[in-house]
Amino acid sequence: MAFNSAEINGFSDIWVFCEQRDGVLQNTDFELISEGRKLADERGAKLVGILLGGEGISRAAGELGGYGADKVIVCEDPALDVYTTDRYCNVICDIVMERKPEVLLIGASNIGRDLGPRVAARLHTGLTADCTHLDIDMERYVQFLRESSTIDVDSVKFKMEDTNLKMTRPAFGGHLMATIICPRFRPCMSTVRPGVFKKSAFCREKADACEIERVEVRLEDAALKTKVLEVVKETRKMVDLIGAEVVVSVGAGISRDPKKGIELAEELAKALGGGVVGASRAAIDSGWLPSDHQVGQTGKTVRPKIYVALGISGAIQHKAGMQDSELIIAVDANESAPIFECADYGIVGDLFKVVPLMTDAVKAAKEAK
Repeated sequence: MAFNSAEINGFSDIWVFCEQRDGVLQNTDFELISEGRKLADERGAKLVGILLGGEGISRAAGELGGYGADKVIVCEDPALDVYTTDRYCNVICDIVMERKPEVLLIGASNIGRDLGPRVAARLHTGLTADCTHLDIDMERYVQFLRESSTIDVDSVKFKMEDTNLKMTRPAFGGHLMATIICPRFRPCMSTVRPGVFKKSAFCREKADACEIERVEVRLEDAALKTKVLEVVKETRKMVDLIGAEVVVSVGAGISRDPKKGIELAEELAKALGGGVVGASRAAIDSGWLPSDHQVGQTGKTVRPKIYVALGISGAIQHKAGMQDSELIIAVDANESAPIFECADYGIVGDLFKVVPLMTDAVKAAKEAK
């Protein structure tokens, strides 16, 4: 029978596309599997990972079970060793058309942002890109709105029986948050921003219990339009905000002397233990730092052990990207700055005077030990 994305009652289970590079699973896979587990439990469905790769990739599949996958579908073929849009799209669409998952999640990496739209178009369904929050359960979604939005939730009449996947993402440059549903077609598809979901603790028992299904793929050369001749890796060093344990971010408050402000942030980050420098959108838009330093809804979501905000007022778009940090320290000249609402420690003052004192104090404390 022909595949029909509009026959929504024939779809079930939550699927996660698990990206590998050079045979190594990506951290986003574990974040999505962990979040997918929650969605599957809300829906009373199975959580299935789908993994494509070259010879031997099946050996990595079991690890996904340790983060919550009930089953992993493995497509192993030398032609899938290196990602190409047409090969991966053809394989995934063939399996989706046959198995009919209700939800398909993809990490919003460079690969995911290329693959997701192509798969959605082939399946005649919708795609919400760059999501930062997902819900199926309506009560959980309403609680999310209560905690993270300015909506007067108690005055709104919600359709509490709605079981569509509710996909929330920044809109209009991060000034608004939009929640999108796909009620008439399946699967509901979303690319999800790396770092926004917390990775669950690995469970060996779950990993051993995970079902691994190997599926033979059909790759006809006549249908393939591209061939990888060479892989050239990026040589510019990118800042690893997501993996850093210490992040010191700068904002519009360094405008008096941006170069000096960044230097102070770098010195404090180094003193705190090999930290990295982040930035608010205002600092990025002003050209003071490259875009890979941006923290926030339109940048990266971070959860370091220590997050220091220097001259950042604390707009909701920025706080959404760092409010889950273990310890937050804020320095701002405005005592009414919203950043102090989520800070564990707040210092009201001129950051150009305060930060050198902080750096000296950190160094002195380390020397004393």
